[in-house]
Amino acid sequence: MAEAAGSITVTVNGVAVRVTPGTTVASATLIAGTQTRVSVAGEPRAPLCGMGICFECRVTIDGAPHQRSCQILCEPGMQVTTRGEPA
Repeated sequence: MAEAAGSITVTVNGVAVRVTPGTTVASATLIAGTQTRVSVAGEPRAPLCGMGICFECRVTIDGAPHQRSCQILCEPGMQVTTRGEPA
């Protein structure tokens, strides 16, 4: 996908998502329409605190698991994998 002026593209669970620079990975997962993970009881989880304390926003970024997506800014070509279900 070609980059539009002033935007970058990341991939969330195989879906290309175009965001503006400075967008958090947590926001990109929400734009992609997915939860970040599923609890052990099977409940969907999404970013909650927005400051890296609750750990509800954990995702795998470029192969590195357990990354707090609310604390990481999107970079061009970033590959994000969640363990959540589509919203």
